[in-house]
Amino acid sequence: MTPLDIASVRSQFPSMDVRDDGVRRIYLDNPGGTQVCGQAVDAMVSYLRHMNANDGGYFMTSRRTDLLKAEVHNAVADLVGAASGDEILFGQNMTSLTFSLSRSLGRELDPGDEIVVTRMDHDANVSPWLMLADDLRLTVRWIDFDPETSRYDEKSVEEAITERTRIVAVNYASNALGTVNDVADLTARAHAVGAWSYVDSVQFTPHLLTDVQAIGCDFLACSAYKFFGPHQGMVWGRRELLERLVPYKVRPASDDLPWRFETGTMSHEGMAGTLGAIEYLAGLGGEPVAGQNEPVAGPPPTHSVPNPDRRAALVRAFERIEAAEALLCQRLIDGLKSIQGVRLYGPPSSRGRVPTVACTSERLSPAELARGLAEHNIFVWDGDYYAMEVVKRLGLAGSGGMLRVGLAHYNTEADVDTFLDVVEKLCTTG
Repeated sequence: MTPLDIASVRSQFPSMDVRDDGVRRIYLDNPGGTQVCGQAVDAMVSYLRHMNANDGGYFMTSRRTDLLKAEVHNAVADLVGAASGDEILFGQNMTSLTFSLSRSLGRELDPGDEIVVTRMDHDANVSPWLMLADDLRLTVRWIDFDPETSRYDEKSVEEAITERTRIVAVNYASNALGTVNDVADLTARAHAVGAWSYVDSVQFTPHLLTDVQAIGCDFLACSAYKFFGPHQGMVWGRRELLERLVPYKVRPASDDLPWRFETGTMSHEGMAGTLGAIEYLAGLGGEPVAGQNEPVAGPPPTHSVPNPDRRAALVRAFERIEAAEALLCQRLIDGLKSIQGVRLYGPPSSRGRVPTVACTSERLSPAELARGLAEHNIFVWDGDYYAMEVVKRLGLAGSGGMLRVGLAHYNTEADVDTFLDVVEKLCTTG
């Protein structure tokens, strides 16, 4: 496997060249949203310049929009390993889509049925289910995690999933701890009692290969702005379930997949950008590329089914991404462990995790650390990042949560080393 050419990768992100008062930016805020690749930017601009229209018309711009929508659904299917682009649903974000789908799923439930959520999840995969349970008088059961291992507690899993369970909502990777969970096993346990599994893959999909067929889940959600594209959310759903569920939509809207769940007019430029981001990722599976692609004025190629060549390229790309990020993540973990007074949370090494690392300092609050790093143009997040149950479970809710550092494949060893140097100075001098 040829390793990633990081210089070539960085050349494809316009924001990498931005300086603030001559100081370069170090983007370690990636779990909250990655930088946008040039291909995604170009695709959005090209759409708005050459194809901007609503869909379903006979005229050229509308026909090209139809082609674009078909192609981007197939591209996302390639990204997650789905059998058909018809199983991909687009929306404003993962949160909105989950709220919407939870209501359709709720029509299949009866009072007393049980929903399982976890204390490791982003609240976008918790609150929709809690509110549904409150509306329908359902029972909520929680899967806990072990603060020492940062993994789901086995006894808690066994107790949470019962014969009354109808939905199991879990996260593939924690946006706070970085833990990668065995969602295939959790899905199998859900199916064993006749329940559906809903997987939040927002933090997993930018870093590791996603394969809904291998997981066996019923729904999987991800977000384009976490994998180098624009603000768009997507959910893959099993076809027979999507055809069975009743969508919340206006009466004139199509009842065909995937349109029946895509309410109102979509962000077509966002869809174009999502296609650009996936094509960028697929490009990492070939020979390293240099520079940015020129925008394309005409419609993108269309396929009636997902493109196996693109899927194969994405498989190779994520092998490279995983290898590059694992080295950076281990460098980050080892460096933080060496700083006096810093405590790490999450798995102890780069194995079994995405490159998201959370920590606290004995001397400074997470907000003080984040503010000090920002003064050096190093971008990180502090607080709970909507993983409020994680912070509560760790006993940190009253102390400002944690500092979160998130790497992406465009980060460098110099980024990590500069961050560590500043953290050490802040933690030793206050």
